[in-house]
Amino acid sequence: MNRAVFDVDSCGMTHTGRIRDLNEDRYLVKADSGVFAVADGMGGHDAGEIASTSIVEHLKSIGIPSSAPDLRARFEDRVTLANREIRAISASRKAGTIGSTLAALLAFEYQYACMWAGDSRIYMLRDGRFSQLSRDHTEVQDLLDKGLLSPAEAENWPRRNVITRAIGAMEDPMLDIAHGKIQPDDRFLICSDGLTAHVSDDEIRDTLSARSAQEACKVLIDLTLERGATDNVTVVIVRFRVNAEGKRDRWLG
Repeated sequence: MNRAVFDVDSCGMTHTGRIRDLNEDRYLVKADSGVFAVADGMGGHDAGEIASTSIVEHLKSIGIPSSAPDLRARFEDRVTLANREIRAISASRKAGTIGSTLAALLAFEYQYACMWAGDSRIYMLRDGRFSQLSRDHTEVQDLLDKGLLSPAEAENWPRRNVITRAIGAMEDPMLDIAHGKIQPDDRFLICSDGLTAHVSDDEIRDTLSARSAQEACKVLIDLTLERGATDNVTVVIVRFRVNAEGKRDRWLG
């Protein structure tokens, strides 16, 4: 089978926002490993920052995978190590649960996998169609799925930001996964909920369609800030383009 060969245009940006004093979001853009991630910490004071930083620091050590299964195994191993470290810190502080969301895109050759826990999201733009690949792990999403809330009611539900999964919250981390084949000009966006609280899906789609990864990140962060940025906001964008020279990027094998 011929290997698909892509150039990768990727960028990540984060901002504390207009209200918060501390940025508890962290992100990773590691094209040589094929790992792109956003982690949104929780736990109060500097605890959330500790959790999200632990996740990203462990993911940085993934190295160069030899296959898609190898990449997933390395990723899951680092998440397990981060989960263990976060729980140990939480126990030593005796200050309640410390944790972090995690949303990640893994890419090897022409294959991708999205893995996530919590309400940080992963989107794809393909052939003009913008879709959410992840599904929020939140109380309000559970109620929507059970038909106990309407979408209109969910918008103002008092516990709409309560998440039901997080790295560090349970003894063993639980991640959902969605996977598929990368097609030329596919664009992925990973973000914390600080973006989607202020920017609509249509606005995100239009921004991704017309700009490079770096330009789109800046536009989306700036738009969030213009609208009040009530939370930390983080955006990672990855675009896969056909490599006209036929060269294979190192991280693609």
